[in-house]
Amino acid sequence: MNLKKAKELWAKACEFLATAVSEDIYSRWIGVIEATGDDDPNQLTLNVPNGFYHDWLLEHYLSLIKEALHAAGADDITIDFKVDSSVATREKSVRTEETVEAPARVKSRQTKSVNVGGILNPRHTFENFVVGPSNTFAHAAAMAVVEAPGRAYNPMFIHGGTGLGKTHLIQAMGEASLRRGKGKVCYITCETFTNEFIQALQQHQIAAFRKKYRQIDLLLIDDIHFLAGKESTQEEFFHTFNSLHQNQKQIVMTSDRPISEIANLQERLVSRFEWGLVTEMDMADYETRVAILRHKREELKIQLSDECLIFIAQHVKSNIRKLEGSMLRVASYVSLTRRMPTTEVLEYLLRDTIEQENQTALTIESIQRMVAEYYDIRLGDMTSKQRPQNIAFPRQVAMYLCRELTAQSLPAIGNAFGRNHATVLHAYRSVGAKMKNDAGLRQTILSLQQRLGGVAAPV
Repeated sequence: MNLKKAKELWAKACEFLATAVSEDIYSRWIGVIEATGDDDPNQLTLNVPNGFYHDWLLEHYLSLIKEALHAAGADDITIDFKVDSSVATREKSVRTEETVEAPARVKSRQTKSVNVGGILNPRHTFENFVVGPSNTFAHAAAMAVVEAPGRAYNPMFIHGGTGLGKTHLIQAMGEASLRRGKGKVCYITCETFTNEFIQALQQHQIAAFRKKYRQIDLLLIDDIHFLAGKESTQEEFFHTFNSLHQNQKQIVMTSDRPISEIANLQERLVSRFEWGLVTEMDMADYETRVAILRHKREELKIQLSDECLIFIAQHVKSNIRKLEGSMLRVASYVSLTRRMPTTEVLEYLLRDTIEQENQTALTIESIQRMVAEYYDIRLGDMTSKQRPQNIAFPRQVAMYLCRELTAQSLPAIGNAFGRNHATVLHAYRSVGAKMKNDAGLRQTILSLQQRLGGVAAPV
C-alpha cells in the first residue's frame, strides 16, 4: 500500500479508535502509531516506537485495530507492525512544542496545586528518569496517569526489587502533577502512613487524619508491602482507598514484591490493588545501565571516561543505587588524584561491590527450587524421569534459566537435572522460541528472573 493511501486509511481508522477507547489510552497507545507505505497493496505497515509497543499492541489492541479498519472500509488488509525508534523522537518533539506554547496557562494552574505529603526529591523527575526495556511500560503508564489521573489506570501498582527506580518514578509523577496543577498531591511511605495513623489514634485525632488522606487528588504511597500483618492500619487504608477510588482520585503504590506475595494482606485489599494496572520494573540491562551512568555524569558534571562507565556497568548489575554509588566512588578518586583509573584501580575501588555481586550469583539448585515453587511441583521432579507436561515444561524453564543466569556448561547443567547436554540445549532453544510468541511466558520468565535476582555468575 502506497504512503498516501496508508495514511488516509489509518486516519479513518483512528477516527473509530478515538471513540472506542479513553482519551489517555488513545494518546498513549494509538496516537504514537504512524502509517507508512510499502510495496504490498494489501498490507498496512504501522510504525511504533519500540519493541514493547510492538508486543503490547499485538497482544491487546490488534483485534480492535482490525475492527477499526473494517469500519474504515478495509476488510482484507494485513497489518504489519514495525519498530521505528524515530517515532518516539518525533512524539517527544511534539510534546515539547506543546509544553512551550502555553507557559502562562501552566503557571496559572500551578497555583491550584499543593503537596500535602513528604518532600519530593528535586532530582526525581521524568526528565532524569532513564527509560529502557526494563521499565518502558511502567514509565509510559506513569505518564498516562499524570495526563489523566483517576481514569484508566486506577489504582496503579508498581512492583520490583530494591533500587530499580520505583521511588524515582512515583516521585516524578508527583512533581509533574504539581507542575501541571493537578490538585492535592501526597507522596508518603507506607511506614509514615502507619506511624501517622498510630499517632492519630493515641492523640484522638483520627478525624483529622482521615480528612487529610481522603481529600487528596493523587496519593503516591511507597513500599505498600509495609502493611503486611498490620490489621488496624490495613482496615484504615481499606476505607481510605475506597473513599479516594469512589471519588475518582488517583492512587499509585509501589512494592518490593508482587501483590500475591505480600504476606498477611487482607484479601479485600489484594482484590482492590489488582483493580487497575499492575506493572513490574525489572533489572536494567547493560545498555540501560550505561545510559543511566552517562546521564548521571552529565547531571553532576563529573569528569569520568566512557571506559570507566562501561566497566561499572559490566560489573554492577543488580541495583541502580549501587550502580550510581559505584560511579560516585570512582569519580571521587578521579577528583582527588586528577587521573583516570586503570582497570586494576577500578577493580580495587569497587572490590566490595563486585564481591557482593558475585556472592549473589545463582546456583542451579536455587533456580530449580524457585521454579518448582512457582509451578507448584516437588523439587525432586526436576531430576525425576517423569515426563507429564505439568512437570516437563517447568523443568525446561529451569534449564533455560540455568543457561541464561549461570556460567555453568551444558554438561554441568545436564548432570544437575539427570540429563545430557543435548536435552539442556533442546530445552533452552524450545523455551526461547516459545517466548517470542507467548507474552505470558515472557512475563513468567521475567518474574522468575526478578525473584532470583537475575545476576549471572562470574565466568
